[in-house]
Amino acid sequence: MAAELLQRRPRPDPATLIGAGKVEEIAGIAASTQADLVLFDHDLSPTQLRNLDAAFPCRVLDRTQLILDIFARHARTREGQLQVELAQLEYMLPRLTGRGKSMSQTGGGIGTRGPGETKLETDRRRIQRRIDQLKQDLEGVRRVRHQQRQRREAVPVPTVALVGYTNAGKSTLFNRMTGGHVLESSRMFATLDPKLRAIELPSRRKVLLSDTVGFIRNLPHTLVTSFRATLEEVQQAEVLLHVRDAASSYGEEQKVQVEKVLGELEALQKPRVEVLNKIDLLDDDERRGLFEGAAPGVPVSARTGEGIEALLQAIDQALHSDPLIDADLRVPQHEGAALAAIEAGMIIHSRNYEGNLVHLSVTGPASLVGRLREYRLRG
Repeated sequence: MAAELLQRRPRPDPATLIGAGKVEEIAGIAASTQADLVLFDHDLSPTQLRNLDAAFPCRVLDRTQLILDIFARHARTREGQLQVELAQLEYMLPRLTGRGKSMSQTGGGIGTRGPGETKLETDRRRIQRRIDQLKQDLEGVRRVRHQQRQRREAVPVPTVALVGYTNAGKSTLFNRMTGGHVLESSRMFATLDPKLRAIELPSRRKVLLSDTVGFIRNLPHTLVTSFRATLEEVQQAEVLLHVRDAASSYGEEQKVQVEKVLGELEALQKPRVEVLNKIDLLDDDERRGLFEGAAPGVPVSARTGEGIEALLQAIDQALHSDPLIDADLRVPQHEGAALAAIEAGMIIHSRNYEGNLVHLSVTGPASLVGRLREYRLRG
């Protein structure tokens, strides 16, 4: 990085975002250092982008464009690539006019049609056609995902979704809890496509764990729209695991930003379990503060596995759709299917044999106890 500049203004300049003097200063620094790129940590309007592009001797990129470029590098599946391309084109379309370094200028005078304008109109039509096609393709993806979800709902298995700021360790935690091999990376937005894996809780209940895209401060609206099919996993989940980086000095700010995005997804009222990840990076005093104090979450280390059992118990307590109930069952020994279902899906506190009958004291999901109601003893 050649230089970093900061300007405080009471309000953005509508023409260039920053002041005229700062534009000249940046242009001079870019020229003297032979910079390839000027990056703004702010969104630029089409007019601002056009004016800055003309003023600087190199390419200009704003915050959303940078995020979209990172997303494009990490898109692996067909769905992810479609979503990223749609977001890029929707952001690019109103910003096509007058990009002097990439296309000819419009001809002057009444009735003249310069080559730049002709190319611009052609580009606009081509991009709009591509946007329409991408939306159709993604709607198809959405229908397929909806059908898959309906099939999952036919066999009631709750979904638990991992959410959190980018690079909070969601994929590492997902792999730790599921034994999976999802890409783990310290790079931003390494996960773009949702992954689903079944896990078993201490109560023997089965849930589907979903790994989702990381959130970020001021997540561009085009991404929320384009990634609607992916983010539906968050909207449909019964419980959210908000994974936070316990070692980050920006933890509270990141928490606020994640909750802001959850609010946009209308998922803020869902049951949430806060997961304080990366405790292996804390010193002894900081760790003691988490475990001995009233920590607002479950301290874990996805890297070492510490705290995972406590997290699974917290998920158990947060699930309400299929509550755990106690029951006494009396099952004939020849009912192998019923006994196998009890072994697989319930906690067995005691087991006694009397002739051909097995007496069992169990705790299990209400749905499973209901399916075995013919064997239940009424107290």
